[in-house]
Amino acid sequence: MSNLVVRLLTAVVGVPAILALLYPAPPWAFYLLVISAVSVGAWELLSMTHAGDRVARVFGLVLCQAVSLAVYLGHNDARVVLALVVGVPAVSLLFTLVRLGDMSTAAIRAFGMAFAPGFVAAPLTLLAVMKRDFGAAGPGLVVMSFMFAWFADTGGYFGGRFFGKHKLYEAVSPKKTVEGGVGGLLGAVVGALAASLGYLRVVPLSHSIPLALFAGALGAAGDLGESLIKRSMGVKDSGAIVPGHGGILDRTDALIFTSVAVYFYALLFL
Repeated sequence: MSNLVVRLLTAVVGVPAILALLYPAPPWAFYLLVISAVSVGAWELLSMTHAGDRVARVFGLVLCQAVSLAVYLGHNDARVVLALVVGVPAVSLLFTLVRLGDMSTAAIRAFGMAFAPGFVAAPLTLLAVMKRDFGAAGPGLVVMSFMFAWFADTGGYFGGRFFGKHKLYEAVSPKKTVEGGVGGLLGAVVGALAASLGYLRVVPLSHSIPLALFAGALGAAGDLGESLIKRSMGVKDSGAIVPGHGGILDRTDALIFTSVAVYFYALLFL
């Protein structure tokens, strides 16, 4: 079965489940989905930075879950945010000192554990925060975040497949092309049109299209960033939990960035 067919079948099953948790379900139900994704994504990342050290992976996983819970419950409290900014790197470094292991990998393990909560836990948790805190527009903002990421991915796939000639960043991701990048931005704009003209009319086209271009570009950077991590670690896919897509990180690398862009837009304008 071709990869595209597997992706479509996965979407047929996954999208209705996500929508059911976004609209009729209470906010905590969608947060359970989010923290599950956070947990799997964090485990995938820590499996790359802490290969062979299950104790460290479990500790890092708990740290990411704690950060997710702190963001969900206390993101409006500056004391919580400051504690996370200062505390997470300190705890990660102290843990690495206690569990030193191979000195040649100590730095990457310390930075990997400090990086995981900020790269995986906090941004994905903002999806649940939007669902809960922005009233009737909340679910639509989450859907728009997904559409910016996934429509851009689809546009990039077809743009690169049919028109791709010029490499975008060959050292990091050999298959990505400039034409695919343009297709990705166009896909994000399609997501903006669907939002402003359909399910999220509180966001006008004059806002949604620039937001789509900005978020789409950030999402492409997130995709490249995850490719950089995998390539430097000699890993092809972060996992195999999502049929046709690899791991959770492979599926959410762009969403991690688009969710942040949409969240801050909502804070400033809604």
